[in-house]
Amino acid sequence: MKLLMHICCSNCCLFPIRTLTSKGIDIVGFWFNPNIHPYTEYKNRFDSLNKLQNLWNLKIEYKDNYGLKEFIRSVVNNESNRCQYCYYIRLEETAKTAKKMGLDGFTTSLLVSPYQKFDVIIKIAKDAGKKHDIAFYDEDFRPGFYDGMKISKELGLYRQKYCGCIYSEMERYLKK
Repeated sequence: MKLLMHICCSNCCLFPIRTLTSKGIDIVGFWFNPNIHPYTEYKNRFDSLNKLQNLWNLKIEYKDNYGLKEFIRSVVNNESNRCQYCYYIRLEETAKTAKKMGLDGFTTSLLVSPYQKFDVIIKIAKDAGKKHDIAFYDEDFRPGFYDGMKISKELGLYRQKYCGCIYSEMERYLKK
């Protein structure tokens, strides 16, 4: 089986990649994250994934799109639903790309984070899979979240402090 894995960041993909490859599943990574802001954060995460790609000799496709304007225009006045939009744009693009590449299916590293809306991700991804006639591989990787963070520290990867969008950055720092 060959899957395209949407990768939100280098940290979150570590455990899913190890888990899936141990099952004999061939993974091609896919970077598409127009939700990450500001640009310095986007670049840090992009560079960290590139570092991991070189360390682990990973196959990764990059759709380098810093989408601040589009993201803000799409969620303004509807910020409480920003996560659904964020999942939708990334998983829709991943399903479409996996189909175009002729792969068996797609998945996402978002499924490792206990901070994400797991059931919402699954529903959006399955809908995208149906729309593009490609299977979505869903596995709950959350039990390995802290293992992934340990590996990230060992590899010296950049470790972000918030989910990705400027709203999550605001919420993270306003809590202090």
